[in-house]
Amino acid sequence: MPDRAVRQEILSAARRVVVKVGTNGLCDDAGRPDDGQIADIARQLVALRERGVSVTLVASGAIGAGIGELALPERPRTMPQLQATAAVGQGQLMRAFHDAFAAHGVRVGQVLLTRDDFEDRTRYLNIRNTLRALEEYGAVAIVNENDTIAVDEIRFGENDVLAALVASVTGADALILLSTVEGVLKNGEALDVIEQVDEAAWALDSGARSRFGSGGMASKLEAARIVTRAGEVAVIAGARTPDVLLRLLAGERVGTVFLPAKRRLSSRRRWIGHAARPAGKLFVDEGAAKAVLERGKSLLPSGVTAVAGRFAKGATVSVVAPDGKEIARGLSNYSAEQVERIKGLRSSQIAKALGDKPYDEVIHRDYMTLA
Repeated sequence: MPDRAVRQEILSAARRVVVKVGTNGLCDDAGRPDDGQIADIARQLVALRERGVSVTLVASGAIGAGIGELALPERPRTMPQLQATAAVGQGQLMRAFHDAFAAHGVRVGQVLLTRDDFEDRTRYLNIRNTLRALEEYGAVAIVNENDTIAVDEIRFGENDVLAALVASVTGADALILLSTVEGVLKNGEALDVIEQVDEAAWALDSGARSRFGSGGMASKLEAARIVTRAGEVAVIAGARTPDVLLRLLAGERVGTVFLPAKRRLSSRRRWIGHAARPAGKLFVDEGAAKAVLERGKSLLPSGVTAVAGRFAKGATVSVVAPDGKEIARGLSNYSAEQVERIKGLRSSQIAKALGDKPYDEVIHRDYMTLA
């Protein structure tokens, strides 16, 4: 689909969007919340709401705000220091957002999450219900990583991926990642469209990270990959580009657009493929790999060659082809110990090996998502 068609037919028609703004898109040079910039983001989001667009904001900046509030010369290095700095900064960040939206008569609600909240199916659904309830109350959800208790997320800058998971759980039409750059750059110019987040797209990542933030282009590309594979559009654009959100949803040529896959994933498959991290791996032979990838078949025990990890029945596991590449993720009908006992067997032999046969498949195709 041409760039203009994406912008006009998808972005301008979006009725539910998730906007993520990074630390440097919200804070000044000292790391403190930039009240003027935050007010401008709030103004644009309120304007979108008035047009009938549901908005959720994922905002980084707690650590950056804490750095400014504590007058630290640089970003802390140890985990306790990072967590303490986030604890100081989160209140400052929410105060700034509260005041900015209050100027328009709009309330805000703080939602702090960790990756674990998405991995548990019940908590995943609770996130969706809470965000919907905030919308019903007319409040804008301000989502952030719970940096005071998170570990990996602080270390690797996962707020871009967090935003992608929020877009998934809310069923958003678009994810807009606002950054310090105008989009994905090639030879110093922002690309208009990226059709697929593949090796060519990853090669454009400079690896640079911002001063107070912890993310970079790599995490944004991963977020775009998650959203587009689910069948939605993603955009990377400049946080300080004048009226960037209003222009994007008006279909103007701003930032870099990532084209959505033709097939939309169901809510369950989005959770399996993106939110729940695998508890183990199932290695399969060439025939099983082709059946899963090319024919959309279930994974039978006859195609499993090896098992890695310890997991219970119902756990999310990776399906790995003979070349070592992950080709799918799914919910295992059997525990790791049971799969070890039935691997390589025909379905008719499961009962003899285990004493009963509750399922013919190790992973049913309805509970599997291709990688």
